[in-house]
Amino acid sequence: MKFAIIRFPGTWSDRDCYHVLHNVLEQQAEILWHRETDLSRFDAVVLPGGFSYGDYLRTGAIARFSPVMEAVASFAEAGKPVIGICNGFQVLCESHLLPGALMRNQSLEFRCEWVHLRREGGATPWADGIADGEVIRVPISHGEGNYYADAKTLDELELKGRVVFRYCDAAGEVTPAANPNGSARNIAGIINARGNVLGMMPHPERAGEALVGGSDGNRMWESLIGQAVALVG
Repeated sequence: MKFAIIRFPGTWSDRDCYHVLHNVLEQQAEILWHRETDLSRFDAVVLPGGFSYGDYLRTGAIARFSPVMEAVASFAEAGKPVIGICNGFQVLCESHLLPGALMRNQSLEFRCEWVHLRREGGATPWADGIADGEVIRVPISHGEGNYYADAKTLDELELKGRVVFRYCDAAGEVTPAANPNGSARNIAGIINARGNVLGMMPHPERAGEALVGGSDGNRMWESLIGQAVALVG
């Protein structure tokens, strides 16, 4: 597959994503400046983590108006896979490609640590290779990862199976203690109605090799790649 990795001013996780996709998983990947307007040559789009535009105004609020985002919206509307990681998740919410918002961590502290996530919810090419109820371990690194949405939106996300990752403990139990940022209902990742757009605060690209502490993050990339291979086959 060919992945487009979008770089905004202030993005810092683009090279991490490139390393895992290109060097570890042996996929084609290209880092694109945010002024790019043509994504037609790519199979998937990655909005990586960082502090786009220095997080001025509001996280993701300025990046939402970058030229590339119109192309990303069209890409998503066509049913093609898009993932927003950390700041990328914030950009997706600001762009209204996903509902809700990411607020300051409940602790008012920047949290950088490994967490456990439980796979649940409906179908998405980004996680269909992970069994329902399976627990994976990946790191977080954010100060504004507290997912918020009104009760009606949260209920709809739950009803439609759009909550695909939830903070839990190592045994898969969803508890307040396992919630690192105060996110509503321990939500760590959600998808759009079609399932092709995933937003998540944890960093799968930081869990791509045993050398850095684990490779569970590859499960998301491998899930998408596996679906693509199955379609071609």
